[in-house]
Amino acid sequence: MLDHLTIRVSDREASERFYRTVLATLAIEQTSAGEAFAEWDDFSLAAADAASPPTRHLHVGFVAPSRTHVDRFWQAGVDAGYASDGEPGPRPQYSEDYYGAFLLDPDGSSVEAVHHGSLREGGNVDHLSIRVSDLEAATRFYETVGPAAGFRAGKELEGRTLFACVSGSFSVVAGTPVTENVHLAFSAGDDATVDRFHADATAAGYRSNGAPGERPQYHAGYYAAFVCDPDGNNIEVVNHNR
Repeated sequence: MLDHLTIRVSDREASERFYRTVLATLAIEQTSAGEAFAEWDDFSLAAADAASPPTRHLHVGFVAPSRTHVDRFWQAGVDAGYASDGEPGPRPQYSEDYYGAFLLDPDGSSVEAVHHGSLREGGNVDHLSIRVSDLEAATRFYETVGPAAGFRAGKELEGRTLFACVSGSFSVVAGTPVTENVHLAFSAGDDATVDRFHADATAAGYRSNGAPGERPQYHAGYYAAFVCDPDGNNIEVVNHNR
């Protein structure tokens, strides 16, 4: 299932202010604000630099406990001067009871508060969408790593492929501009699953972005591996060993 999502931002102070403002309306409180990352449990942001440019053109939906929370999210954002990307209301094209509202973060990514009958449990990020340059190639990549990463094979819809996790989902979507510089991590129950993820991906010809191993800079026991999807997004599987 989804473990965490990390974005890079061009102005950390401005982005941190945006996410503090709007996520608080969903009862999502900031859990840390260290030198490297600002975190809201499974969502974090970090300052961009020359090696890690800003995340662009991502869509991320956050869990809203009720429709009233969705309304508050949108109103707090527009009252603070942020741009609307879609007013609160039903979106029956997604499901009968789907109710969402959308804002643009300071780097132009679409940020949603959503309430529906099958919200993700145990996390703040309900779903995300990554716009890709080649839908077939992206689908093939995520189908390759899915068995080890813990999500089910894609459901192909018009112009997109939906992948379902134990709880929550993500989609790859055809279109431009392409999403850039996303870091998406999935959780594993043991180190062997992390090894399998990296082996499956590299055997299929995908680029390693970090071999399996301990990353004590995050915490003791953090065992992870990283590969790049066809558009260069950094995909991780991690076992926290705790």
